[in-house]
Amino acid sequence: MSLYTRWSVLYVGSVGGMEAGLVARESTLPFHALPAAAVRGQNPLTAVRNLMILARGTRAARRLIAHDRPAAILGTGGYVCVPVFLAARLSRVPTVIYQPDVVPGLAVRLLARLANLVACSVADSGRYLGLTPVDFERAVPYLATQNRIVRLIVTGYPVRRELFHADRRACRAAFGLSDDVPTLLVAGGSRGARSINRAIAALLPLLLPLMEIIHVCGREGDAAFLRAAIRALPENLQKRYHLFEYLHSVPDASGQGDSPATPTMIAALVAADLAVCRSGASILGELPAVGLPAVLVPYPHVHQDENADYLVQRGAAVKVSDAALADTTEKGLLFREIYRLINCSEERRAMAERARALAQPDAAHRLAFMLETLAIRRQTA
Repeated sequence: MSLYTRWSVLYVGSVGGMEAGLVARESTLPFHALPAAAVRGQNPLTAVRNLMILARGTRAARRLIAHDRPAAILGTGGYVCVPVFLAARLSRVPTVIYQPDVVPGLAVRLLARLANLVACSVADSGRYLGLTPVDFERAVPYLATQNRIVRLIVTGYPVRRELFHADRRACRAAFGLSDDVPTLLVAGGSRGARSINRAIAALLPLLLPLMEIIHVCGREGDAAFLRAAIRALPENLQKRYHLFEYLHSVPDASGQGDSPATPTMIAALVAADLAVCRSGASILGELPAVGLPAVLVPYPHVHQDENADYLVQRGAAVKVSDAALADTTEKGLLFREIYRLINCSEERRAMAERARALAQPDAAHRLAFMLETLAIRRQTA
């Protein structure tokens, strides 16, 4: 689908953000950091400070654009996109803003007004953006024109191709998993989820006789009480628990640690039979890609419920509220849902099939095609 075989790519992130380390470890892309902050503050002083940072970031972005002369820019909705898109508008550089979650945040709603094209993971985002979603295949004939009618294009959520091709047996071997019992993956996002971690810690005596657990708990210190909880259990159950503070998506891009037995997040997703996780945007792409049924626990202070509902309404997941995690007994909703699904392979299979039906393996290519089309349109105008 690519129009050209190669483009040079620059990744722009925020000063002090975690993306710099991830880009360095998991890719060979050059990285440039810009000042960035929320587009609104919780009080007047914060708002003024953030506006000053935004102005600095916009000036820095204009200098970067003047130096690198990009043909087109793709944004994914973080704070750093605001100064970049403002500078791009002033410099007449075409832009695509991509909305990964179902519900856009304030930054994306603002940037959707500035961008030449808007992409989204699922059509449900259209009503929150005030735009009519169009499937990618239907939109292709309009992309090479200046047509402003087709502006919101459904691409799907881009994921690494390894998710579609990884060998399940090798992935399970990477964690030393047994073939005799099912595996539960517990994850709360890149920083973990304390309410999920505490609930799982309390439920370990009930869960581990039934399954093995891969637990990615985050780097916020929760590993200490989880290790204490597992030490209190018999040794045969301790061996079924595999705790990680963080798992990278793939082995180090530098070539170090590239053994097929290296535990990664991709290997964890492929190896698992069921997941318990938050419902950030990645669930819209990763769970369908591997056909992984899930118990979703949306973070209550952002719009994660809508992401969860997208999969729940299509029979690919079930949802448990964060408040329900307070009950860590056999009668609690979290344990009952895990117990029901881990013991019913037929239901898990049906959920897995429904999840796979939602997968969009070409999502990254579609976004690249949109970006390339804008770049070429500018060059030939």
